Amino acid sequence: MEFIVAIELGSSKMTGIAGRKNLDGSISVLAVVKEDSTSCIRKGVVYNIDKTAQCITTIVKKLKTILKTDITQVYVGVGGQSIRGVKNVIVKEMETETIVTQDMINEIMDANRNMSYPEQEILDAATQEYKVDAQYQLDPVGIQCSRLEGNFLNILWRKTFYRNLNKCFENAGIAIADMYLAPLALADSVLTEAEKRAGCVLVDLGADTTTVSVYSKNILRHLAVIPLGGNNITKDIASLQMEERDAEQMKINYGSAFTDNADIDNSLKLSIDRDRSVESRKFIEIVEGRLSEIIENAWYQVPNENMDKLLGGIIITGGGSNMPNIERAFRNHTHLDKVRVARFVTHTIDSSSPEINAHDGTMNTILALLAKGDENCAGEEISNNLFDTDDKINSPTAEIHKAPRNPNEIQGKGVVQTEAEKKLAEEEARRAEEERIRQEEEERLERERQEAEERRHNSPLNKVWRWLKKFGGSIVADAGEE
Repeated sequence: MEFIVAIELGSSKMTGIAGRKNLDGSISVLAVVKEDSTSCIRKGVVYNIDKTAQCITTIVKKLKTILKTDITQVYVGVGGQSIRGVKNVIVKEMETETIVTQDMINEIMDANRNMSYPEQEILDAATQEYKVDAQYQLDPVGIQCSRLEGNFLNILWRKTFYRNLNKCFENAGIAIADMYLAPLALADSVLTEAEKRAGCVLVDLGADTTTVSVYSKNILRHLAVIPLGGNNITKDIASLQMEERDAEQMKINYGSAFTDNADIDNSLKLSIDRDRSVESRKFIEIVEGRLSEIIENAWYQVPNENMDKLLGGIIITGGGSNMPNIERAFRNHTHLDKVRVARFVTHTIDSSSPEINAHDGTMNTILALLAKGDENCAGEEISNNLFDTDDKINSPTAEIHKAPRNPNEIQGKGVVQTEAEKKLAEEEARRAEEERIRQEEEERLERERQEAEERRHNSPLNKVWRWLKKFGGSIVADAGEE
């Protein structure tokens, strides 16, 4: 039995999914499990390593029980607050006009990837374009120029968050097959090629955060995560003297992203419970007020140079996209007519899970991560033998990606190197640098030997000696002839 396993660490819940990819390109979902993560993950970021590791272990054990098969590795989505895109430019000046080679491109990409940011880790780098002298090119190889400029969007995350996430899986004893940037995986699964090419904004309305991804000419141009989400609306409703649980239910029952003023009944009361109620207008003002703030903050993230390049419009997804009239609210604030809600991924999914079949946008990210997986995560079948132990859970030292991937091969693909892969890559880079220094030292010693030999050969004493030898030789020759 073969299947792929993916885990999404969300602010309100952690989700694990197992699925099988079919020959026709469809995906059959075999199992879906969830765990409450409010006590260990905030705004998409791990803050309690031990509790998160326990959640991961529970998720994997539940999946193994359902599948009756061991799990050797999992795919993981990285997202949450503090992820941000930062533009960077690397310039290579040539003394004379030179034809651009792939080695030059790799050198520029490596220089960008080796950029250092205080307390920040580069998760991925999306190549924007190259400036060849005065012309912009997506592929400059083969073009002659004297100045080559690489433009990149570096996606950063705080180093502590990155280390914490890796530590959680290490403590849980679960091997990571690959880590993906969740926003990029999501974009690949809900956006069309036409939307990415024409220019669009993807807004993922989550529980604690809202993620904004801007695309143009099929390239990620900007990525930002806003620390505002559906839970902020719930908390604002709870300020009307009620429990958050009741506030959440009221949001689901009565919340609307937009209500025309003429349709508001000032005498209408909305029921909180059997004894209490709240004025309809007050409730609407609270919901719309906070949602307006979220939309305006999301729209503010769109760079000015992309404002007139959004022919693909705005695409909304995530749990918050289920609020009635959400498209109308976005149109009112952004003045863009082209707005759609992506309630499901573009892949063909076969599942008996009600949560997946609801097509409400809440499962899009986990399905996108499942679609990214391409390595079998299934181990041996689990026997019912009472004497079998649970020692078969993979250790974090499992031989996954024995050779670290070349960063140039994954630029802008949303693939994040795990800590183990980073260590392997750093060790390889260290060995390569040591070898380079050794070769340079050998070449230096050889040059010095040759220069010393040449100096000795050309010294006045040596010249006199060579002349005397030649002169002596000629005298001997003359004597022989006599």
